[in-house]
Amino acid sequence: MDDTTQRRFAARDLAQVAVFAALIIVLGFPGQFTVGSAGVPITLQTLGVMLAGAILGWRKGVASVLVVIVLSLGLPILAGWRTGLSSLAGPTAGFLIGWIPAVLVIGALTQAMMPRYRFFTGVAVNIFGGIVVLYAFGIAGMMIRADLSMGAALAANTAFLPGDVLKAVIAAAVAAPVHRAYPGLIPIRRRVADRG
Repeated sequence: MDDTTQRRFAARDLAQVAVFAALIIVLGFPGQFTVGSAGVPITLQTLGVMLAGAILGWRKGVASVLVVIVLSLGLPILAGWRTGLSSLAGPTAGFLIGWIPAVLVIGALTQAMMPRYRFFTGVAVNIFGGIVVLYAFGIAGMMIRADLSMGAALAANTAFLPGDVLKAVIAAAVAAPVHRAYPGLIPIRRRVADRG
């Protein structure tokens, strides 16, 4: 691969990272509303995190999320026009930090599924990364920041489950046709050839 081709691929990858970072930010514009007494807001930005992993794979997905988190440290780009610093100081700290392992898991499992994206497998991957992994970090953050027991932190998040499952379905429904139209969008996991 020559230098021009490598630069073109690098530029394309950077553009994809920037587009998904912008998508995550824009999904925060509708704002937030809080359910329960723990102060954890419902936002659409976790849909953007699921989409980044499901469409870009783990490397570019993590890069997109990191761009948003770094920008949020100085800019009010999180849902409700909050900054990352205010989020990290509150009960939502674990959810913001959890975006990174969530997109990593979704992207890695999606990449392992390729070259053919399967909708129902995609939904399961999004639920595992975007709910199980994300909630593990979010609940740990609530236990630390809000001084809640694990049971209380779990109970405070049950109202979010139906919406997050819907986000997982939407992300898979968007990712499936994208991967059909652009089959080389994320690299296929290389299989080790049989040596013996």
